[in-house]
Amino acid sequence: MQMRLEVVQVPVSDVDKSKAFYTEKLGFALDHDVEHIPGMRVVQLTPPGSATSVVIGTGMTTMAPGSLEGLQLVVPDITAVREELVGRGADISEIQDLGGVLFAYFSDPDGNRWVMQGQTTQDIRDAHKT
Repeated sequence: MQMRLEVVQVPVSDVDKSKAFYTEKLGFALDHDVEHIPGMRVVQLTPPGSATSVVIGTGMTTMAPGSLEGLQLVVPDITAVREELVGRGADISEIQDLGGVLFAYFSDPDGNRWVMQGQTTQDIRDAHKT
């Protein structure tokens, strides 16, 4: 059996404002922005280098805008990525070292909460092997 997680819905209240945030401040690629049926707008966005996309829009979910938390972006150099995103106007927390694994946090305009994790180094991975 094979399964791939390819798309995650993110509930937002203002599609255009969120689309601008994800493309302009976070650098996500805009894959498409279509209205398949009246009242159902689908905007698919993909983080740079990711195989998984997010979808925002209207008429797709009953989740409340801002209710999603814990989506995690893993980056090879958290310091460099954080600096670039802050330079684009994103409000990203300071980097926290949680036992050798680095994290930073941010929210989209609705309050959906994201985690950015620095790529775990081999020595940290080795320390956790049993």
